[in-house]
Amino acid sequence: MIHQTGIWASLQSHHQATKSWHMRDLFAQNPHRFDQMHEVLAEDFLVDYSKNRITEETLDLLLHLAEQAQLREHINAMFRGDKINLSENRPALHIASRLPKTAQLSVEGEDVVPQVHQSLEKALNFAEQVRSGSLKGFTGKPFTDIVNIGIGGSDLGAKALSLALKPFSGSLNIHFVSNVDPAYLSETLQRLSPETTLFIISSKSFTTAEVFINAQLARQWFLNRQPEKAIAHHFVAVSNNLKQASDFGIKEAFIFSMAEWVGGRFSVTSTIGLLLMLAIGENHFRAFLSGAHEMDRHFHDAPFRHNVPVLLALIDIWYLNFYHAYTRCIVPYHHGLHLFPAHLQQLMMESNGKSVSLSGQMLDIPTSPVIFGTEGTDAQHSYFQLLHQGSHLIPADFIVVVRDEYRQPESQKVLFSNALAQTQVLMSGHEDSSNEKFMQGNRPSNTIAIPRLTPFHCGMLLALYEHRTFVQSVIWGINAFDQWGVQYGKIAAQKIQSQLDTQEEVNHDASTNALIQFFRKHRND
Repeated sequence: MIHQTGIWASLQSHHQATKSWHMRDLFAQNPHRFDQMHEVLAEDFLVDYSKNRITEETLDLLLHLAEQAQLREHINAMFRGDKINLSENRPALHIASRLPKTAQLSVEGEDVVPQVHQSLEKALNFAEQVRSGSLKGFTGKPFTDIVNIGIGGSDLGAKALSLALKPFSGSLNIHFVSNVDPAYLSETLQRLSPETTLFIISSKSFTTAEVFINAQLARQWFLNRQPEKAIAHHFVAVSNNLKQASDFGIKEAFIFSMAEWVGGRFSVTSTIGLLLMLAIGENHFRAFLSGAHEMDRHFHDAPFRHNVPVLLALIDIWYLNFYHAYTRCIVPYHHGLHLFPAHLQQLMMESNGKSVSLSGQMLDIPTSPVIFGTEGTDAQHSYFQLLHQGSHLIPADFIVVVRDEYRQPESQKVLFSNALAQTQVLMSGHEDSSNEKFMQGNRPSNTIAIPRLTPFHCGMLLALYEHRTFVQSVIWGINAFDQWGVQYGKIAAQKIQSQLDTQEEVNHDASTNALIQFFRKHRND
């Protein structure tokens, strides 16, 4: 395993030798530090990683670690369509969902690109018909509201990005329902008219418990107000379960399939992005795909020393495994991105929250930091005190945007200056004769800066974190594309659910048994 290699031992020795160094001194000693530790990609997508506790020697050692883990071979295997998701015996080909039409990618002897574009064009054509009003509801009225019923990968990505790209949206009102708590769906539906509402059931299997329960409740709400034959005009599905979706009442033309090799949390650039297509339209969605593909090309082609997903992933490993910094904060200084950290929580922690290697061995090193974050400047008045003066190290990502879409340059200037000030003070610290005001600094951060939050830039940002997550999994020797912890939790929930309506004796632990009895006692109060 990687932590038993000589290069891992070299990194441990390097950490011991450098852990007391201060970034303030590193900047003072090298006036070209920023020049050497930032990258500018397409459309001025800038990534500054100079405010980290690293030197060129650190990077050399980390890049040697990547070579030891055969990272280049793993990247090539993913882009070839090899079955790198070993536990499910399938490729992990989210990169195929944003390939241009002229590309070719053969998986088991079949070029998957035509299939990708056939599915994409079917979904985009549908979205454009709804947006234009040419596709109407059962009573002939155009749709005004779209409700996406999904959870996890069928919800978070599309939700986060539809909010990020709201300035590029049309007149449709977009709603999301994920939590199985009935209050969530009820609060959404009470504001809507069934005649002008379109429901999207987003579930690859069409059997995910939370999605199926909410879909049935939405269906019943609709049937209480419209005839059953209207279902086919107001419900669509993103699913591979054609029979289940048809039995629900959805016509085949309104069922949008997705390839099995696209994992849920990596799926927003596939037909799971139907909600986003409806929100921003075909041209903007294609620009979003182009941005993701641009980052894919950079990740595949760029040498590791200038490869942004690789560098950021290695820096993550440096802090988690050598500094024992078990959390990472992600702070977007743009209101549109306020749900982006929630998507990244799922992407990064569900992918890499593993303790068993690909070879089935238990790992004795941590994998995946705990991801948290909210938008700036709210975060500054919440938990930034901990980042500045807390007793443990919390590396941070700052995502900053130069221009907004609301033509308020003064507010944007205040926002941008706050973000830069935070990274500066985190790095340099603040000396004061009063102990309580002293901040030692030396707190690391990355800054991702873009001129505008366009669909293209959003695509690049999404793909950057996807590939960063994959690189970490390769170094740690784990499978980023399964989630057995989630699956087992679902199975356990089904067993307990079947016992809540009975008086049969339960045989769990004492706590679970008592709580089941508590539910039975108070259910009908």
